[in-house]
Amino acid sequence: MSTPEPALQADRLYRFYRAGDEETLALQGVSLTLTGGEVVAVAGPSGSGKSTLLGCLAGLDDPSGGSVTVQGRRLSHRPERERAALRADHIGVLLQQGNLVRHLTVEGNIHLAQGASIRRDRPASRELLESVGLWERARSHPRQLSGGEQARAGLAVALANAPAVLLADEPTGELDGGTETRVLDLLRSVADRGTAVLIVTHSQAGAAMADRVITLQDGRIEP
Repeated sequence: MSTPEPALQADRLYRFYRAGDEETLALQGVSLTLTGGEVVAVAGPSGSGKSTLLGCLAGLDDPSGGSVTVQGRRLSHRPERERAALRADHIGVLLQQGNLVRHLTVEGNIHLAQGASIRRDRPASRELLESVGLWERARSHPRQLSGGEQARAGLAVALANAPAVLLADEPTGELDGGTETRVLDLLRSVADRGTAVLIVTHSQAGAAMADRVITLQDGRIEP
């Protein structure tokens, strides 16, 4: 049986920052592979490089060394415009904050995300919102939603173009236990439909839900 092509692959990622004479190594040779249908949790203490890694995997940041490919196409070391186009077509990003444009309705946010992609094989906004239990809130603005509703609306936006990869940064970090469970169940269902899901998390429940856990320490994957 042939091995499926990785949805996303990172090869020996390095990321350093300079401030005057000071240099910070945020990532030191991180490699990982994401396959469709699996959930991978990235854990580690604050400052270990988790959010930096997610930024490089999403093409929001460019690694100082190494490379990222998504669906067999190189994402890193391209102009931002090309990275943004690849991200719109293949990668959904769910951040702790900033997933929703405040002056647009929930449905308007989905239409905005879909307008950034050239793909046509994407779900209708009603299908997306029904999948996260928010169709009745389609015409609501973010300020009218609870924290849990905002998290689910952000997930719907991240899935607007049926991405091959979903990257989520602390998706349950500010949620109560019951809402956390609901969001994690939604992320599991996304993976069960074939998407590769990576979550950066401090949550024990998030790590327990994952198929495997990668632990970062000082910018390196612990063995």
